[in-house]
Amino acid sequence: MEPGAKHCLSCGEPRATAAKSARKWYQLNLLELLVIFAIISLLIALLLPAVQRSSSGGRREQCKNNLKQLGLALHAYHEKYGSFPPAYFVDAHGNPAHSWRVLILPFIDQQDLYDQYRFDEPWNGPNNSRLAEKIVPLFNCPGARDKAIPRSTMTSYVAVIGPATAWPGERSARLDEIDDGSSETLLLVEAANSGIHWMEPRDLSVLQMVQTINAKSGQGISSVHIGGAHVLLCDGAVRFMTENLSADSVRALLTRSAGDSPGEF
Repeated sequence: MEPGAKHCLSCGEPRATAAKSARKWYQLNLLELLVIFAIISLLIALLLPAVQRSSSGGRREQCKNNLKQLGLALHAYHEKYGSFPPAYFVDAHGNPAHSWRVLILPFIDQQDLYDQYRFDEPWNGPNNSRLAEKIVPLFNCPGARDKAIPRSTMTSYVAVIGPATAWPGERSARLDEIDDGSSETLLLVEAANSGIHWMEPRDLSVLQMVQTINAKSGQGISSVHIGGAHVLLCDGAVRFMTENLSADSVRALLTRSAGDSPGEF
């Protein structure tokens, strides 16, 4: 528009009308942008919980599958050797030296790692310490990996050791010793933030653990999943035990030959 001109040279409209149209166009586009932004925000608010639930459900399902695979490995070990592995092997001084998790490596497609491990020294001996950074994904709950260090060397799955459990210390247990029923006796449980390296010959002690699910404090059956934790039974089934399961039911599931029943769980 030339100085002093009464009409806009580009559109031919009077200057006042052209300026008003420009303001109207700007306001309309700003309004459209605000509407689009509001719609996008609403869609995100609606879809995000569903995506999070889907992701959480996927991790929980993978965790369940991890325990299922460990169950198959333990049963394959039982078939080959006539018993489940001992919770640990001891050294000449009677100290725990090697974990059941090392013993089942050949049964979870980790033969090469097993071949590098030496049983003539402790799990943290000079040679075995070089394997400390090796990661076995099957020992990791995927939900725990997301909340801590990705692909941790710490195990999410542990045995419960005690004279009356399926893991009587350095002695191996057989399926025919599970008098309470293999479908009502725990073989492995989840333990969130266990602090136990997968090679370490350490698990939960039945005498020290809290016998509830996802307890606020103390060691026990726990997970990062909402509402409960997975367990592996001696028959190979994986169940999700809820937080409202009674301590009496947990105790009944821990024993192999006490003659007690956990009831519905």
